Amino acid sequence: MMSPPAPVAFQVSVLPSGRAYPANADETLLAAGIRAGVTLPYGCRDGACGSCKCKKLSGSVVHGAHQSKALSAQDEAEGYVLTCCAVAHSDVVLESRQVGAAGAYPIRKMPSRVLQLERLSSDVMRLRLQLPASDAFAYHAGQYIDFLLQGGLRRSYSMASAAQNQAGATLELHLRHLPGGVFTDQVFGTLKERDILRIEGPFGSFHLREDSSKPMLLLASGTGFAPIKAIIERLQLQGSTRAATLYWGGRRPQDLYLDAWVREKLDQMPNLRYVPVVSDALPEDGWSGRTGFVHRALLQDFPDLSGHQVYACGAPIVVDSARADTLRHGLPADEFYADSFTSEADKARG
Repeated sequence: MMSPPAPVAFQVSVLPSGRAYPANADETLLAAGIRAGVTLPYGCRDGACGSCKCKKLSGSVVHGAHQSKALSAQDEAEGYVLTCCAVAHSDVVLESRQVGAAGAYPIRKMPSRVLQLERLSSDVMRLRLQLPASDAFAYHAGQYIDFLLQGGLRRSYSMASAAQNQAGATLELHLRHLPGGVFTDQVFGTLKERDILRIEGPFGSFHLREDSSKPMLLLASGTGFAPIKAIIERLQLQGSTRAATLYWGGRRPQDLYLDAWVREKLDQMPNLRYVPVVSDALPEDGWSGRTGFVHRALLQDFPDLSGHQVYACGAPIVVDSARADTLRHGLPADEFYADSFTSEADKARG
């Protein structure tokens, strides 16, 4: 009996790094890169956030379904592609400066046990997971995992703790309740300690760049604080002397649900600064701190960003506004790292 023919594979080359990998005709450029250990920038993997957009220098691709805000018709006409939904139809050359180093941590599936459920605010839950005792789960501070749900559904959440790199480690995640959400309704309603959840990861190109000494500006809105918390923990574990300033924004003070934790870190990390920003405080909140849009507070304090790195996490509108405005203030484009928290509702919008 003859075996089926092998799928056609095309060569994908990435400049200026010179990395190259094969991509089958039935997989996206991003999926092929992850499989080959070449980590291109990405976020949602669903054509919604635009984090994986990069310039195609040559070759032919066909895009699957995606949102126009992630890749407009004009973008496509100018040669840009979304690697998360583009399939090669020939050899392809891409331009992407944020390419992960060789030897990225392997992506694995595993069971996890619910160790703790703790409400941090009325709509934010801290979920702690116990991983199998058989081996360690390695990841970069800032990356995320997928929860594998019934019916083939997935939900993505960032690790809010630095990797322990030991067998039987725990993971911390921060989940905001979205009423009607397939997973968050379960977390806030029926999930209990000792329940088993299946996870896969680590995913994401958002993580601390440890080979730089540039001062860091950490920008978070809402539960976008979760991966930023992991980065802060990693800096502390390293004994890093890099200057880091956290700007954390919420509508009201209670949205800064681990404010006390951050203030404890200020006492332990002399190079860390903290600027909380509230946009819609009510009189009864008694708020006397910074107000308005969180990224604008950052720009007021750092009008020249030419020598900095920015790490931005949160709602797409916050990340997109921060990207555009920080670049206008001199930030090099390849020093803006972001994780846009794209919900299923966001993905459903055209």
